[in-house]
Amino acid sequence: MPLYMDIHTVGGGVVVDDVAKAHMADLRTQSQYDVRYLRYWVDEARGKIFCLVDAPSPDAAATVHREAHGLVAEEIYAVREGT
Repeated sequence: MPLYMDIHTVGGGVVVDDVAKAHMADLRTQSQYDVRYLRYWVDEARGKIFCLVDAPSPDAAATVHREAHGLVAEEIYAVREGT
């Protein structure tokens, strides 16, 4: 399945503990859409969240976020893992 990196921006910054809770909500929702959220990274000061997801499409990945917690990414990029 394709890999995607999505990018969220939260005005005023973000707290990593809140992102962890949202990620757990993604994990509870993802199987309904054949999606696997793999990892995430957070830049708290800049309010940036980056999620790596294995999904059949960008729309499927976005649907999981939307249904799990409502924080839909502004950008989603198809990526390939390098060595």
